[in-house]
Amino acid sequence: MAGRFFEEWHVGDGIVHEIRRTVTETDNLLFSTMTHNPQPLHLDAEAAKASEFGRILVNGTFTFALMVGLSVGDTTLGTLVANLGYDRLVMPKPVFIGDTMRAGSEVTELRESRSRPDAGIVTFAHHLTNQRDEIVCQCLRSALIRRRPPHPEERP
Repeated sequence: MAGRFFEEWHVGDGIVHEIRRTVTETDNLLFSTMTHNPQPLHLDAEAAKASEFGRILVNGTFTFALMVGLSVGDTTLGTLVANLGYDRLVMPKPVFIGDTMRAGSEVTELRESRSRPDAGIVTFAHHLTNQRDEIVCQCLRSALIRRRPPHPEERP
């Protein structure tokens, strides 16, 4: 298990996620069609060429999903109960086919769960950068994370 339990996180903890990912035409095409997004900027090379971008623009919801996915192995893998929400999602720069993405995360808040004594809420600030170190996506993610189970000798 790579994720951390609630007690193992501290505000200010930062991670540069080691896995990088180059976005392919197939990624963009499949994601756009699987989610029924017919936007010509994502699917039509001629329409995209005539746009201000001059080429196909990668679907923003794929970009967002990739950012979160790249973070999971180091943050919540095996300890997540549920993602509670995403806030302040912005995409300040476009992503193009062939761009290589890298994600980073920082813990911005920790809260006890009032309804779940076996878990706590961790807020992560995620960001995704391209090969030019430009931020292309960022958001806050609130995640309900398991607490470390008590050792057998600590149980009543």
